[in-house]
Amino acid sequence: MRKKFYITTPIYYVNARPHIGHSYTNIAADAAARFFRLKGVDTFFLTGTDEHGQKVEKAAREAGREVQEFVDELAGKFKDLWMTLNVCPDDFIRTTESRHIRAVEHVLNYLYEKGDIYKDSYTGWYCVPCETFWTDGQVLMENGKRLCPDCRREVDELTEENYFFRLSKYQDWLIRYIKEHPDFVKPEGRYNEVLSFLEKERLNDLCISRPKSRFSWGIEIPFSPDHITYVWFDALINYISALGYPEDTEEFTKFWPADIHLIGKDILRQHAIYWPIMLHALDLEIPYQIFAHGWWLVDNKGSAEKMSKSRGNIVDPYVMVEDFGVDVYRYFLLREIPLGVDGVFSYEAVVKRYNGDLANDFGNLVYRVLSMAEKYLKDGVVQFTERPKNRLVESLFDLKEKVDLEFSSLNFYEGLACIWDVINLANKFIEEEQPWTMRKEGRFDDLKRFMYILLETLRIVSACVYPIMPTTAGKVWEQLGMGADISQANWEKIFVWGVIPEGTKIKKYPPLFPRRDEE
Repeated sequence: MRKKFYITTPIYYVNARPHIGHSYTNIAADAAARFFRLKGVDTFFLTGTDEHGQKVEKAAREAGREVQEFVDELAGKFKDLWMTLNVCPDDFIRTTESRHIRAVEHVLNYLYEKGDIYKDSYTGWYCVPCETFWTDGQVLMENGKRLCPDCRREVDELTEENYFFRLSKYQDWLIRYIKEHPDFVKPEGRYNEVLSFLEKERLNDLCISRPKSRFSWGIEIPFSPDHITYVWFDALINYISALGYPEDTEEFTKFWPADIHLIGKDILRQHAIYWPIMLHALDLEIPYQIFAHGWWLVDNKGSAEKMSKSRGNIVDPYVMVEDFGVDVYRYFLLREIPLGVDGVFSYEAVVKRYNGDLANDFGNLVYRVLSMAEKYLKDGVVQFTERPKNRLVESLFDLKEKVDLEFSSLNFYEGLACIWDVINLANKFIEEEQPWTMRKEGRFDDLKRFMYILLETLRIVSACVYPIMPTTAGKVWEQLGMGADISQANWEKIFVWGVIPEGTKIKKYPPLFPRRDEE
């Protein structure tokens, strides 16, 4: 039995408004946190904003704003989005907060005194958008220009005196650690990617400072007031600063190491190489798992392309919520593709999921069962029956192990598929049992048994979808007379037969998902 669960998202860079990629990560993390809370596990879910660096300073100046005022506003936009999407973190960390700055200063001093940070002069190719140095062998050559291998923008040659962290010192240790912990990086393809890189390339030591003469928006190096901390070195520390590090707080003792750092695949190297080496050098435990999910691409006349502001194809979460509602958006993102692969987003795909899975399958089952309860049960009042033996009832109790296995490993795609197998079986059960015939023939004991099976099915199925669609699940429970707050339910007791007590009055609301026209 897991005693605690600590899940984090990246802290998001505040040089632009949040988009579908940000919402994908946080909705997945929120679903995981909700699931583990249902299981009674002490859970901590962290997200936040990364507010330092040259790009942020540049964006603020272009907007004609003071930098702190600029980041305050954008951090607020991220918080507003999480509230809109029913994402409920336990903490929201900002790298401009004093608690974080103290932790970064401590880390720098600790590693400097240990000899793992040193000063040196460096000449290399610098990418301003990525805020990263590259060597001759790493930059790309295209039409006589040197380009950043990550963003493919042109790089500048710089010579600077900076501070470096001895990544190379710990490379062999990290290779051994990854080989001994095959679940450290997920999915498997990302694990192989990290290990292959480490075995083929010798790590360069990481430049962890930038001279104030170039820009000044960052955390000052405590032993060199002419330098500020490299934004990635600063940002990664949020995962421990939010727990109170370097103090030995109750939260740090309870929740560290993290169970899952959930990230996008574009920042895998920083999390699977820089971060574990930093922690090891600090004599701290390593997170149990780095899970790198795929990207959402957009359909452009039959081909998939990356989202970008320049192409004007960014998907706005607020627009999706306005068109479909929060729970539909959450469901689509976690049901359309497995978390570890890339997906292609289209409005038509959302409508298809809405009409198929939600309107025809789940919504239809809920409305149909509650309509029958009004019709076949006197005054819509529940009549209890003992647990019968049939295929639908057995499938309900098989769900516990299946959903537990899939949701615990962030495999929402398969977990939801298992739930929908039961939903479809319940719709088929209605057609096979023909309650209208039972009523016509006066088989009232059979009708009572039939209705209780379906009401318990709605209770269990809606509890299973709660981590992904909390509002929808609450509406179903409310109609079953169970109250709308599933968050207080107990995972083990959900799968006990007969939880809906005799005498409970059923309430029927309008359909959860009225069918939409194909668009």
